[in-house]
Amino acid sequence: MFETAEVGNHLEKSDYKRQEPKLRTALLEAQRALAGSNFSLVLIIGGVEGAGKTEFTNQLLEWLDARGLAVHAWGAPTDEERKRPFFWRFWRILPPKSKAAILLTSWYSEPIVGRVFKETGQAELDQRLDQVVEFERMLVAEGVLLVKLWLHISKSEQRRRFEKLEADPDARWRVTKQDWKFHKRYDKFREVCEHALMKTSTGEAPWHIVEATDRRYRNLTAARIVLDSLERRVEESRTAAKPEHKPDHPKPKVNNVIRKLDLGLKLDADVFDKKLEKLQNRIGTLTRCLSKKERSLILAFEGPDAAGKGGAIRRLTQAMDARLFRVDSVAAPTDEEKARPYLWRFWRDLPRVGRVTLYDRSWYGRVLVERVEGFAAAQEWRRAYAEINAFEEQLAESGIIVRKFWIALSADEQLKRFKDRQGTPYKQYKITEEDWRNRAKWDAYEAAACEMIERTSTEHAPWILVEGNDKRWARIKILESVVEALESGL
Repeated sequence: MFETAEVGNHLEKSDYKRQEPKLRTALLEAQRALAGSNFSLVLIIGGVEGAGKTEFTNQLLEWLDARGLAVHAWGAPTDEERKRPFFWRFWRILPPKSKAAILLTSWYSEPIVGRVFKETGQAELDQRLDQVVEFERMLVAEGVLLVKLWLHISKSEQRRRFEKLEADPDARWRVTKQDWKFHKRYDKFREVCEHALMKTSTGEAPWHIVEATDRRYRNLTAARIVLDSLERRVEESRTAAKPEHKPDHPKPKVNNVIRKLDLGLKLDADVFDKKLEKLQNRIGTLTRCLSKKERSLILAFEGPDAAGKGGAIRRLTQAMDARLFRVDSVAAPTDEEKARPYLWRFWRDLPRVGRVTLYDRSWYGRVLVERVEGFAAAQEWRRAYAEINAFEEQLAESGIIVRKFWIALSADEQLKRFKDRQGTPYKQYKITEEDWRNRAKWDAYEAAACEMIERTSTEHAPWILVEGNDKRWARIKILESVVEALESGL
């Protein structure tokens, strides 16, 4: 693969001076078009040490308008980053639509270095690269223009550059012990990098290999790739038909997992009080053990309006140290959240090791309310099942215990609770016109929920179906499930 970037491409200084002004002008025009667009740009600049990644980045910053452009580079993960899933630090810096980000290190760096130094095996590398492909595919589908550049120089050229820098007293600081350590493993790096690029160069996000021996050739060639990608995407966004957002009202099956629940199950008050105290004490003890075991806990609650999600969450939080948990009540996305992929707002607030996050509604809004109400196009909510499964798999892989609760309710019981809320002054804030409108789509929401449960209940993130007509029964079942999840996870 890299032989194509060792053929001796060169650009004369006079040619460079002639071409640079036109290229700079075109880049600025493309950046202005980006600023008025409905997509963002993420530019990954990878490659061999000493190939000029920082130099090219600085050249781009000189040519472009620095407003709306951020540069990110990471070293070894910080303590904060190590306490969360691998992709967490990358999700947090995703630019909003109309903005751009340059990544000098990316989700490729750590897996490649780990494999070169035999800290990980080939199977682990391939698993991570598969996750990278899924991640990038989702970013592109969610409106990110992903441009990946690989700047390449030969082993002999790398040595020549390091030696030249070391001979200069003012520049020798630029060559570190790690650079020479990497140089000794140049051949292994080449092997691993070729494998990684082959596996992750996809139609949605291809790699562009740039010969970087000649600085002028490198800068113009790489910049033109960025320019061509931007211009092509701008043109596509102007001519492409907007996805049609139509409400989807599926019909529920006569026999389904929700209708099979026995909503007549009840629990006496005395039994409830005894079980509640015992379970809350157990949850309090177990959640304090999360940090020692390097685990964290995510609990997501879904269900019809008035199903009792808030009440169940309160019984859980009463059992926990207030310093350890966070409750996230998920509403319609803000403008900031709508400008990024829909999972962004959930990735950025994931709990660190030892903590608990409880979601009153969650990322499943994409396949429930957004599907039924038409806020998401059909292709968006249909691909969301696989995206959500991949998301939850990464949570579990990082040590997060994930449990999801669907609290089922009969239509008659919901109506009773709605009327109770309307007639009780201190409960009236809980009932809105939207709740009544959603009730009219009962069958569609039931069918959407059944498909969601069928397609996203996995071993590492199962759905627990809760009979919710009797609040005491529902709350005890939820607490028992949480205790079981904690005991098995710890």
